[in-house]
Amino acid sequence: MNARLPRLRGRIILLLVTLLVLLRLGHMAVGQSFNGPGPLQTSADLVIPPGGIAATGAVLSRAGAIRHPLIFRIAVFLTRADGPLHAGEFFIPARSSLADILQILRHGAPVQHQVTIPEGLTGVEIAKIINAAPAASGSAAVPAEGSVLPQTYDFTLGTSRAAILARAQKAMRRSLAAAWAHRAPGLPLQSPQQALILASIVQSETPVAAELPEIAAVYENRLTLGMRLQADPTVIYAASGGQTSGGLAITRADLASPSPYNTYLHAGLPPGPICAPGLAAIQAVLHPAAMQALYFVATGNGGHVFADNFKTQLRNIQTYRATLAAQAAP
Repeated sequence: MNARLPRLRGRIILLLVTLLVLLRLGHMAVGQSFNGPGPLQTSADLVIPPGGIAATGAVLSRAGAIRHPLIFRIAVFLTRADGPLHAGEFFIPARSSLADILQILRHGAPVQHQVTIPEGLTGVEIAKIINAAPAASGSAAVPAEGSVLPQTYDFTLGTSRAAILARAQKAMRRSLAAAWAHRAPGLPLQSPQQALILASIVQSETPVAAELPEIAAVYENRLTLGMRLQADPTVIYAASGGQTSGGLAITRADLASPSPYNTYLHAGLPPGPICAPGLAAIQAVLHPAAMQALYFVATGNGGHVFADNFKTQLRNIQTYRATLAAQAAP
């Protein structure tokens, strides 16, 4: 009886040692599964739907981001004090560990998509851009002319296109109000809306940012003297039915059109903007260049040359035509 006790004790000790080794190995395996490199071979944007831990694990498993959905669910439970998992679209880097993935789903920022609205587009053109944004939802109506601030807008997957448009319009209202509040004194403009209208014309006249204050000065000098603006973009806007304010040739019939947007026939500003001007164009009309010029004409090389009187303007036109002829020569 006494001889059996040491053997039994030895077996118990061996069993306990074996259990401790197995527990240690298990702990190491769990740690490796939790903190070690994951199976995802290539970084990916994954859409995590609402619906709970099981649905999230299924998405991650199908994408190859985790090896075992059951281990994922256990890890979520054991780390539940770190916070809930969120639905949305998240960027998961290649080889992310389970710990990394849980951190991303709990505290990471959703993937940001972008839509860019360039300067000088009409409401019709802007609506086409927003409605073509693939990561957004729903549809956006054609905005009021000039009501959108051209810039790049970030949004998350599924954001409504109407919401994106509303943000762009809010940005214009805020930017225009701030710019108007700090305008230069003595301008021939009576309201922010008038500034917006003139800025839309200036925006359509030149792709050269440095020229915007000079173009603005010409038109404001004309307004001060009561001269007609004679702005080609307003005629193009009328001729296109509000589809565009540039890129079209003007005909004699266009110049004779009775449209209120025809600034060759009607004095003063047209009844509304002809496109969405950028903030630089708005600032240009509120802080025009200090110059007396009343005319400008294209140089044929992307910019414009300015003139204080019509005689100089005629010479500049002749130079422009000569430049075009030289460019067209074989």
